[in-house]
Amino acid sequence: MYYIVLDMEFNQNEVFQEDSPVPNPFESGSESTGNPGAETMNVGKRKLPTEIIQIGAYKLDEELNILSSFDRLIKPSIYESVDPRITEMTGITTEQLREEATFPEVFEDFLAFINDKEAIFCTWGMSDMNVLFQNVRNFGLDAHRLPKQYINLQPYVSVYLKLPKKQLLRLQYAIEALELPIKDAFHNALADAYYTALILKKIYTPFLLPQTYNPSKTTDKSRKKKPVIEFNRLIAQFEKMYQRDMNDEEIRMITLAYQMGRTRQFIREDKIE
Repeated sequence: MYYIVLDMEFNQNEVFQEDSPVPNPFESGSESTGNPGAETMNVGKRKLPTEIIQIGAYKLDEELNILSSFDRLIKPSIYESVDPRITEMTGITTEQLREEATFPEVFEDFLAFINDKEAIFCTWGMSDMNVLFQNVRNFGLDAHRLPKQYINLQPYVSVYLKLPKKQLLRLQYAIEALELPIKDAFHNALADAYYTALILKKIYTPFLLPQTYNPSKTTDKSRKKKPVIEFNRLIAQFEKMYQRDMNDEEIRMITLAYQMGRTRQFIREDKIE
């Protein structure tokens, strides 16, 4: 049994990120057409809002010794260019990726690197697992070939640091809080995988048990609709209350106050005597 400490970098389109359902990679219809590249071009941005452009991973044995590493850039098939915000964060440019292999090719190499269906993925947060299975499904590949066991280290580190379990930390903050050495810049898949491996070694106990990945749970969660504020009705309510039209300055103040109120930053909880 191996631990596969995984991190990935994504290229994404913010317009489609909010309302795009994550397909179930185990449902029928996931068979490849024999030409995954051609099928990919028909996927559409709405079904694949987040496209993997780098996979970084370390393979660890049961004693948490590093055995080997995997680091591949991926030529995008859905989005022709890398979003400038992604380039700024990761340093990955469109030009860098033009001569790289596509996701279906890199996926085969990644499976060869894992070489064990009983391996356990270790990640920092759930986004890597969700996006990996999403990309596999949408490129017409077989998700059953991937290991299904995983450990999300993020909440365990919060508990280790005596913080609330739901207070999820950024990777860099966790590394600094755990006083682990920083060598390379963050937001590189291989570097972040290495830092995640250091965290696994630091906090590991036999009670750090893996869970089974459930893509249906991800699908159901992603289908929840994002609430939208109907500001026209909000202003209409104020005009009804005051029996007059609101002027432009008042509309701006009402809108701003409502948005600030929804952040809950000004709410104080008084103790009940």
